[in-house]
Amino acid sequence: MKVVVVESPAKAKTINKYLGRDYEVLASFGHIRDLPAKDGSVDPDADFSMIWEIDSRSTKHVAEIARAVKGADTLILATDPDREGEAISWHVLDTLQKKRALKDVKVERVTFNAITKESVQKAMAQPRQIDQALVDAYLARRALDYLVGFTLSPVLWRKLPGSRSAGRVQSVALRLVCDREREIETFVPREYWSLVATLSTQDEAQFEARLVGADGKKITRLDIGTSEEAEAFKRDLDIASFNVAKVEAKPAKRHPQPPFTTSTLQQEASRKLGMAPAQTMRIAQRLYEGTEIGGETVGLITYMRTDGVDMDPSAVQGARRVIGREYGEAYVPGVPRKYATKAKNAQEAHEAVRPTDLARLPGQVARYLDAEQTRLYELIWKRTIASQMESAELERTTVDIAAKVGPRVLDLRATGQVVKFDGFLTLYQEGRDDEEDEDAKRLPPMSADDPLSRKRIAANQHFTEPPPRYSEASLVKRMEELGIGRPSTYASVLQVLKDREYVAIEKKRLVAQDKGRIVTAFLEAFFKRYVEYDFTADLEAQLDRISNHEIDWKQVLRDFWQDFSAAVGETKDLRTTQVLDALNDYLGPHIFPPREDGGNPRACPSCADGILSLKIGRYGSFIGCSNYPECRYTRQLSAPADGDGEGGQPGTRILGTDPQSGLEVSVRDGRFGPFAQLGEQQEGGEKPKRSSIPKGTSPGDVDLEMALGLLSLPREVAKHPETGEPIMAGIGRYGPYVQHQRTYANIGRDDEILSIGANRAIDLIVTKETQGPGRRGGGDPGRELGKDPESDKPIVVKAGRYGPYVTDGKTNATLPKGLEAEGIDLEKAIELIRAKQASKGGAKGGKAGTKKATKKAATSKASAGKASEAKEKKPAAKKPAAKSTTASKTTKAKSTTSKSTASKSTRAKAASKSAEAGSGEGA
Repeated sequence: MKVVVVESPAKAKTINKYLGRDYEVLASFGHIRDLPAKDGSVDPDADFSMIWEIDSRSTKHVAEIARAVKGADTLILATDPDREGEAISWHVLDTLQKKRALKDVKVERVTFNAITKESVQKAMAQPRQIDQALVDAYLARRALDYLVGFTLSPVLWRKLPGSRSAGRVQSVALRLVCDREREIETFVPREYWSLVATLSTQDEAQFEARLVGADGKKITRLDIGTSEEAEAFKRDLDIASFNVAKVEAKPAKRHPQPPFTTSTLQQEASRKLGMAPAQTMRIAQRLYEGTEIGGETVGLITYMRTDGVDMDPSAVQGARRVIGREYGEAYVPGVPRKYATKAKNAQEAHEAVRPTDLARLPGQVARYLDAEQTRLYELIWKRTIASQMESAELERTTVDIAAKVGPRVLDLRATGQVVKFDGFLTLYQEGRDDEEDEDAKRLPPMSADDPLSRKRIAANQHFTEPPPRYSEASLVKRMEELGIGRPSTYASVLQVLKDREYVAIEKKRLVAQDKGRIVTAFLEAFFKRYVEYDFTADLEAQLDRISNHEIDWKQVLRDFWQDFSAAVGETKDLRTTQVLDALNDYLGPHIFPPREDGGNPRACPSCADGILSLKIGRYGSFIGCSNYPECRYTRQLSAPADGDGEGGQPGTRILGTDPQSGLEVSVRDGRFGPFAQLGEQQEGGEKPKRSSIPKGTSPGDVDLEMALGLLSLPREVAKHPETGEPIMAGIGRYGPYVQHQRTYANIGRDDEILSIGANRAIDLIVTKETQGPGRRGGGDPGRELGKDPESDKPIVVKAGRYGPYVTDGKTNATLPKGLEAEGIDLEKAIELIRAKQASKGGAKGGKAGTKKATKKAATSKASAGKASEAKEKKPAAKKPAAKSTTASKTTKAKSTTSKSTASKSTRAKAASKSAEAGSGEGA
């Protein structure tokens, strides 16, 4: 018997069908071990020795593998063909060796790039040993990320309350976003004008031409800077005579892009399908692991973590056959196309991401896939086929036009493009991050000396614009260009930035949040070297050299740790004033933008002579006045909108007057976020009416109408069809809701609290009422993902009051933040349910079990307390009269110590998690 170990149960199930009875295929369920969340898991003083701990969720899987191996003659480690896959195999092997479970068992390592019968059987015939260099590269990355996260994050907690963590790659990616934000804030627009003439030929065909020269001199885009200059040119063009000076037509070719790598797949899926990188990788994982087609489970795409652009020769021939059959022989190039990777060190280079069988057209597999899988498969198929198609043949035409005004000659130019043969463009065209189309419109036929008629002349004012914020696609592209991170890490790095609320997505663009900007400012001020792009890229290159057997991994760690630990040590004596001065300087354009009246942007709007500056409080950062406590003006970090501070009200923007009450309506900054307020607080009177601004709505977007609507909440939106009682809509602690008597139903993200209609409100309430008491998720039947292979129970994903969750009918497990219900698969659902079951600690029977466990824990704590007390107080045992008091003090001390220990444990876990699970990149 041969035991095969892979990562996932879905992969195990598929491969098991290919190998037959002589093989037992088991899943490790990803990494089985990790560095425990405590100090010392990586010890620089012991030559970077690393302590590994088997994950509680993996104990069962490890035991199952060990059981199977004891009766086998061969262990085959068949995890993914990259660094992480090599690391998982190494962990499994090392664990089994320490358990002494491999006596007389032969160990082999195999890799395959696609889960197809042919690929798997071919791999089994070509076993090898574990690549220690890849393992060393993994160990180096994991140690670096642990040391950075575990060492740097506590510095942030001490110096910047409210900060989450910092990481080796995550911090540099965040800096990219924050630097772009600073460019936008400091950008000074420049005025310029363009002159566009609409002309027509003798056949009355119209086209546009732009002014590009005058009096023998070229005019570039920014040369006409005032309306006076533009009007002077327009006056001349209005009376000029036009004729064609020269027509130049040049043939051109446009070649297809190579098939997808991990990076380009994430970029295109973001542009064309609107998928976040993490979502793209989840869906690609399911396509890779396969689906059942025609009674056989087969992987639909090759391995999706790669920086290679090459394709297997058989796949190339398959693509050429499909092109000839589907599009005609004219679209098949004379020789197959070959592509070479541009990556500096493609140590993870396998084949490009492509369909395993190119003859499997998207329309043929759509009925076996869900909507998202179908869209992504079609994108991959089109890109792969297009990469082997004939080039597009174009004709680019440039027409130079002379406009004569007496002795003066003005030069205009029109450009256009004609597609002579569409080639690969008939199937696929790569998306763009910007909206501008470089290809001009088609021009009518013209010849030199042809007269042209003037239809109209337009002088258009423009202003230069700041660089656009990064989209997820363009940030991935920029990280790849700079050599920051590696293909398998981009998705997880971006997800961490969003999860920690360092960035937010607005209009498909990444916007740096105050929390993220504070962290970046601190790191740039005191750890500048470690967020430099060149330094991070150079370190990545060193890690790649480790995987190529070129340098020793521990030497890389020694060199890094020597300087990094010294930099951390220098921050221990930093005073709060030093930190604040550095942050004020760095964030000045953001938090103190120039005032329109030219006044001091840091002048306090509440008192006469106070200066505003960044302050660090218990709950994070805010802006406060230097005259505190006499002046208590405070506001949030972001610069206030126009009008804030009017009327001497700190952190306030007056919107207008309520027509019914005559009271002022304002938007204000509060400790728990912005809110709308009606009127002012009167001494000794009731508090004015307030309403929170819904999450996701910018305070600057709130106008008088919206504020009055929010202040009118709760409002009646319908009558209950059975009781006739009102159904109210309002905003509560957990967000917008509708309510009937004692039944509350949360409003979905697609509903607006101010515009929700009667039918929708009734539907939400009735659905919630039909669920019955104590049940979670309302009447939502959920979406079945499949059956648990152990219990045969259906696994369902549902929408709950506190977010989506998965359930097997008995155990409910909430989806982690950032994981949407649409993106969950059976494997992940089972993993979450198992983790929830394990966290219950085997407690039996609901409340009784809970009480029993609580009682046991209390007894254990009491015993521990007595033992500790006896040990601590042994020399003072001669004072029996004070025993009761001493015991009371010891109990209080122990309680305080326990809280402190728990706090440290929580922080340690947070720091440990700063290295992305499974990606090896700092978070």
